Amino acid sequence: MPSIPVPLAPRRRTPYPGSMPLLPDIARATTAEHDMLPTGSVVLALVSGGADSVSLLRLLAGRELGDDVRFSVLHVNHMLRGEAADADEAFVVSLCAELGVACRTVRFDVAAYAEAESLNLEDAGRRVRYRFAEDELDARCDALGISPLRGKIAVAHTLDDQLETFLMRMVTGAGPAGLRAIAPVRDRIVRPLLGARRSQVVEYLESLGQTWREDITNEDTSRLRSWVRHELKPLVESVNPSFDSTLERTVRLLADEDELLSDMAEAFSHDFVERLEGGIAFNRAYMTTLSRAMARRTVREALFREFPEATRLEFEHVEAIVEGLGDDAFARDLPFGLHARTEYDKLMVSRRDTGTAPLAPCLLEAPGRCDLGGFGVIEARLVCSDDVNDDSQRAFVDAALVAGALTVDGPREGDRMRPLGMEGTKKLSDLFVDEKVPKRLRAVTPVVRYRDRIVWVAGLRLSDEFKVVPQTSQVLELFWRREHTST
Repeated sequence: MPSIPVPLAPRRRTPYPGSMPLLPDIARATTAEHDMLPTGSVVLALVSGGADSVSLLRLLAGRELGDDVRFSVLHVNHMLRGEAADADEAFVVSLCAELGVACRTVRFDVAAYAEAESLNLEDAGRRVRYRFAEDELDARCDALGISPLRGKIAVAHTLDDQLETFLMRMVTGAGPAGLRAIAPVRDRIVRPLLGARRSQVVEYLESLGQTWREDITNEDTSRLRSWVRHELKPLVESVNPSFDSTLERTVRLLADEDELLSDMAEAFSHDFVERLEGGIAFNRAYMTTLSRAMARRTVREALFREFPEATRLEFEHVEAIVEGLGDDAFARDLPFGLHARTEYDKLMVSRRDTGTAPLAPCLLEAPGRCDLGGFGVIEARLVCSDDVNDDSQRAFVDAALVAGALTVDGPREGDRMRPLGMEGTKKLSDLFVDEKVPKRLRAVTPVVRYRDRIVWVAGLRLSDEFKVVPQTSQVLELFWRREHTST
């Protein structure tokens, strides 16, 4: 937690001189319409320090969204803007202390993570924030002794964000589901401000005399969202001054119709798709009675339900399966280890080799833990050099070589490492063969990475470049607890 003085942005105003602004009413109405915060909810608010998230914090702290909401704050420092990012963190910590709200801060090198995972900064930052938020919310629910199903992650997207996202997806390309833009509720994520304009957010904060932080990168029009906000949207509004209200109606219509079509596709995916061991089978005769658009949605719905990683399948892959429904000799490999083929009156989709899902990526702090679902838990903690031993389920790493969080996932195509004691590198696939790891277990063997380098193949080998040496001053212990636990 920073000890530097809090550098408040020079945005304090005198209290709003008229009636109270509309934001609390809009937020309450949106929350009630979508049943965002049922009685007894545990809420974790993501607060960056910007105007939108600060207004969400003030609404929650003022009990505007419910008297019995138990909430806390998470601030993730992306480490992208140096002293400015540290000042944002200090501001959020100070404001939470002033309001008597519990606040946790996390620092994570988003730029390094984006480079290692070949993501743009916005996508990488979003993944990091939500990953930490899920973990923190689970911990909060556990501490209160209540079901994590009652936990909510509150984020401060506004109607302006909704409209900008629509335009961004129009520019880059998207189907109806993409053009509905930002959903008010998605799993545990809720957006109470989605019906409010950014101007109403500012008006509300000014009425409270509340300061906020400004992120100067929001003015950088080399970024798509900033370009849409500062150049494309004003240009469109110059042609149609009522564009905002028109687009708001369009997005609502798209959302309503997309929800209807999704419900229909879900019903078809249950009636026309059979679950088998290791995969699913589409009834070709039934599926070909559907329109192409509904067949496409039904395929996506069935795939996503059976194979969670398939949410990242591209349009062309879904389209190929729809086309294959009418082909007696169809066979195609798909990403994420999936294979589709026709067998008589069925079109089968199954895993190519292991019959098990690959591990989903997970961020691992030191100290911290990474829950791998049914494949155990990876834990990281700082220990004394005297604790170093030869336990195959543990690895001991020179902590100075891994500044920042680690990533845990499964093997990737082309992975190489330099196993402890070797001079050269070895393919991970060859290491599995040498260590006699069964094929069915290879995709679910955890691989701990630091940026783009392998640190440890859990239960097998440590990388030589991260080993503990006599000069090591601090040791990081990595431990793979194979049996999954909920604690």
